[in-house]
Amino acid sequence: MYICGFMGQKKLIRFEELKTFPNVLQYPTGMKGKWHSFFKNQNPIILELACGKGEYALGLGRMSRQKNFIGVDIKGNRIWKGAKNALQESLNNIAFLRTQIDKITEYFDKDEVNEIWITFPDPQLRLSKIKKRLTHPGFLRLYQQFLQQNGSVHLKTDSPDLYNFTKTVIRLYNLDLVIDYDDIYAQQNISDELKIKTHYEVLDIAQSKKVHYLQFKINQQLPVEKDSELKELFREEPD
Repeated sequence: MYICGFMGQKKLIRFEELKTFPNVLQYPTGMKGKWHSFFKNQNPIILELACGKGEYALGLGRMSRQKNFIGVDIKGNRIWKGAKNALQESLNNIAFLRTQIDKITEYFDKDEVNEIWITFPDPQLRLSKIKKRLTHPGFLRLYQQFLQQNGSVHLKTDSPDLYNFTKTVIRLYNLDLVIDYDDIYAQQNISDELKIKTHYEVLDIAQSKKVHYLQFKINQQLPVEKDSELKELFREEPD
């Protein structure tokens, strides 16, 4: 009981502190089309969706000071960690947005985002949860509303199910597949971006001993009528 109480109190303290962080916006209004003003520059904007503690946004932000990075997550307790580190390191090119991913179009205007990173998201393995996968066409249609036409989506995951599902989406909807690594660390040369490790990558929850990577572009229309065909392809998945 004491431990639970202490942890609960710690969260409350973090939530209060989060309100004072200049690099955190919690369910903001009026930010659509205003992110360049927020960062006070015209540098490219890259999102990390379901960022957790923001390890990837931090890693990318350290490497590329001429780009702006926004970690998006609903969990304030997790965002606190990444935001705190960014402030301590004076990484002014990193910010955090607290909101639900399915509300993402409320915060970004057409062509406002250059790239999207999805790193070790919940693979939502049950068929009943298929629409919650962050690479489901339902989400891709949202991203398409603010992602530049030549902008890329990057998926890094240790879930073979999510990896294969995303490859199927790319094929079924005729999207442009740029890079496909079944096993990142089996490649001879990988970019420094792919060497960044999140908390969940270290945990290796899927126990697949592999980390998969896909880079693709949402450069085609995504017909809603194909969604039922997609679900049918995965109807044998455990539910």
